[in-house]
Amino acid sequence: MLLLRCQLKQAPPQKVSFRFCVVMGKQQSKLKHSTYKYGRPDEIIEERIQTKAFQEYSPAHMDTVSVVAALNSDLCVSGGKDKTVVAYNWKTGNVMKRFKGHEHEITKVACIPKSSQFFSASRDRMVMMWDLHGSSQPRQQLCGHAMVVTGLAVSPDSSQLCTGSRDNTLLLWDVVTGQSVERASVSRNVVTHLCWVPREPYILQTSEDKTLRLWDSRGLQVAHMFPAKQHIQTYCEVSVDGHKCISCSNGFGGEGCEATLWDLRQTRNRICEYKGHFQTVASCVFLPRALALMPLIATSSHDCKVKIWNQDTGACLFTLSLDGSGPLTSLAVGDAISLLCASFNRGIHLLRMDHSQGLELQEVAAF
Repeated sequence: MLLLRCQLKQAPPQKVSFRFCVVMGKQQSKLKHSTYKYGRPDEIIEERIQTKAFQEYSPAHMDTVSVVAALNSDLCVSGGKDKTVVAYNWKTGNVMKRFKGHEHEITKVACIPKSSQFFSASRDRMVMMWDLHGSSQPRQQLCGHAMVVTGLAVSPDSSQLCTGSRDNTLLLWDVVTGQSVERASVSRNVVTHLCWVPREPYILQTSEDKTLRLWDSRGLQVAHMFPAKQHIQTYCEVSVDGHKCISCSNGFGGEGCEATLWDLRQTRNRICEYKGHFQTVASCVFLPRALALMPLIATSSHDCKVKIWNQDTGACLFTLSLDGSGPLTSLAVGDAISLLCASFNRGIHLLRMDHSQGLELQEVAAF
């Protein structure tokens, strides 16, 4: 394990250190590289360190992992091309339960807050509800979309579920009854992701038409459309306070491979952009505020890299390269110090942060 501390060239000066520890591969010794950047946006310093990989946890999936989400502070829920939804204890490395019922790849999962229940969506056009403590059979099967389901969002009070699809349609469901209560369709609105704004009746949605829409769940109508970007919007996330949101986009060779911070309050302006990936940015998350003296954002990309950004300035603070993992498909906050990152080739990576001696990051497991 290597520990490297660096001094930021900013005023007032403050120390920020990064540590990368990789646990990968069953009794294998592989060299991995971790790169980080620091300093002002116009004075970026880049350093590269080399670390060794070692033991891997039992795999959650036998194929590409499409999506991962945190169920609670110990468990995550994931889905992939093996058509299986898995509940996994990422602190012990144990599979808790496997759920089978979908006929095709899992595209999205969404957890009901403070509950053992969650939803999965699939290319089979179905949405299923599962209970970790119940039967391995789905509690509900929601059928209403004509094409692959690509968006799932649970309301803050857990009473409603919003689903979106490549069929240009959003559906609002009653979680208790499993019945569809609202339906809306917008031409060419190919949904890529959905998330619910905390404490509000609004749903945020990204689309292949390069737009970010804010829907009012009361009647399921578009309340606001943000200015269109130049590339397809792949994912969105809302801050815990509900004041800001981030979206990310597809691209190649550095063009369009970015994330964007938006104001969700009255002005609803674009606040900042985060540019530095070289392929499609598939996921973006707000990091817990307690981790550093500055607000942070994390992104994962098809370029095999996870980047951490200063939310306010747009500066890339460091880059972690998960070489050999293939495209990184999904990113989720596990708890106050942990990130979960799903990948094409090497399952799910557990990244852990420590700020006892500045800000440190460890990749502690893969499963």
